[in-house]
Amino acid sequence: MNVLELSEQEIIRRNSLETLKAMGINPYPAAEYVVNAYSDDIVANFSDDAEPRQVSIAGRMMNRRIMGKASFFELQDSRGRVQVYVSRDDLCPGEDKELYNTVFKKLLDMGDFVGVKGYVFRTQTGEISVHCQSLTLLSKSLKPLPVVKQKDGVTYDAFEDPEMRYRQRYVDLVVNAGVKETFLKRAKVVKTMRQVLDDAGYTEVETPTLQAIAGGATARPFITHFNALNIPMYMRIATELYLKRLIVGGFEGVYEIGKNFRNEGMDRNHNPEFTCMELYVQYKDYNWMMSFTEHLLKTICIAVNGKPESEVDGQIISFKAPYRRLPILEAIKEKTGYDLEGKSEDEIREVCKALKLEIDETMGKGKLIDEIFGEFCEGTFIQPTFIIDYPVEMSPLTKMHRTKPGLTERFELMVNGKELANAYSELNDPIDQEERFMEQMRLADKGDDEAMVIDRDFLRALQYGMPPTSGIGIGIDRLVMLMTGNSYIQDVLLFPQMRPEKVPARDKAEAFTAIGIPEEWVAPIQKAGLLTVAALGALEKPGKLFQDLLDINKKYKLGYKVPVVDEVKRWVEAAAAATATPQA
Repeated sequence: MNVLELSEQEIIRRNSLETLKAMGINPYPAAEYVVNAYSDDIVANFSDDAEPRQVSIAGRMMNRRIMGKASFFELQDSRGRVQVYVSRDDLCPGEDKELYNTVFKKLLDMGDFVGVKGYVFRTQTGEISVHCQSLTLLSKSLKPLPVVKQKDGVTYDAFEDPEMRYRQRYVDLVVNAGVKETFLKRAKVVKTMRQVLDDAGYTEVETPTLQAIAGGATARPFITHFNALNIPMYMRIATELYLKRLIVGGFEGVYEIGKNFRNEGMDRNHNPEFTCMELYVQYKDYNWMMSFTEHLLKTICIAVNGKPESEVDGQIISFKAPYRRLPILEAIKEKTGYDLEGKSEDEIREVCKALKLEIDETMGKGKLIDEIFGEFCEGTFIQPTFIIDYPVEMSPLTKMHRTKPGLTERFELMVNGKELANAYSELNDPIDQEERFMEQMRLADKGDDEAMVIDRDFLRALQYGMPPTSGIGIGIDRLVMLMTGNSYIQDVLLFPQMRPEKVPARDKAEAFTAIGIPEEWVAPIQKAGLLTVAALGALEKPGKLFQDLLDINKKYKLGYKVPVVDEVKRWVEAAAAATATPQA
């Protein structure tokens, strides 16, 4: 890496790195460092009356305070922070004080990983600390961490820019208290869900992520190419159809917790790559699944929060059963005043126009109803609410309602204004299923790029017979948002999808040398902020560039032969000539 690409702090740290090596200290040792204690248990188990406890701990050095022959620093490990007291004469009992005077005081930096051996004691100010008797460098940090300061419960200079936090989650986890806790709770959500499903006797399975047909949902897929077979392939949009094949094969109940991929937008509630749990159980219906879902979510909430309630956006959400059950057409009537019962596609299209919704001719009856519900109803259901009995046009994989013609036995669970789960009494009539697929293909012919594709192998599986089955899909990311009180999906994903990082346009060195600039001066010119030949040619004050180059040459100890002012002026003139617009 060119030294000019580094900050002053980064240069200092790299110089320290080289000094450590010259002293015979390996800044990245390979040997195991045995740890027998952690910050939280050191504090929790301390007793003033007990014999001093010998500990071996490791973590990042944070917030160092050097005070002559004695110093303090905070050591941050995977569980929290603990203060470490370092005395020069205890760390270096002999004549050689270099480990304290040079290594600790001058060559170590905030963010370095160190190992500390010593005993636990209470300082005169009452803080439980570790008295350092041995200090080992475990990993040298070359980039300075953001300095987040706290005083009297107030945080200063917080690392809080969302773009930076999501893109550099590794820094976010180090400097922002509470971020790691969110992801520990996420792990608890998944662990508890898996435990409930396992205890019910259901089998966790894995199904293909790379699929020949993007089936199981109405969504736009990511498309790739399988070179060995020379065929297009799709990242799965749902696990549904493969899991149903396993029900055909004789499993009582199967579930999968895995990634789905949908080539759609990104916002506070959507990420194109997301985690979903899908469960299918034989001989059950959607009524049973609603009761099971209530039990599952209440159990998870208690495991994560210690109670069946969670606070999100200032709202207390209760996961205690029972949840309200509301037919979708009644919900639309309740919120808009329009009764869509028995209405044709054309009539519903007129309702959409009256409601001033943006629609187009590719939308069928199901999508029109979905637009109305999404715009006027979905966001109003804060407490868990089962929206049930969807029109058949919205539910191509769902069994027809046993008593309500034109409707299906389907529910979506709405919580805090968003869909959390989608479930059916699964369609197991192969003839009906084929007809539904054909209708989806007609929608595709009209231009609906989210319509389902016919999966012939799935139809073949159904023809062997699938028992009555209920299935559900629960979005893990949204569930974690609810359980942790986060309003943005990016806050519950360790590495959310981001737009490409913006990098300023920069000409290659060849573009500068082509107009007579020596190659060694290209990097200093760009360090001065002139990244392109065009930017150099537009410079109005070559004298300032000359002075900047002098300063850069001196500051970074480059040792280059300094050009004269007239030479810098000629560079600017050559750049202007090279980038001038030809006259007509």
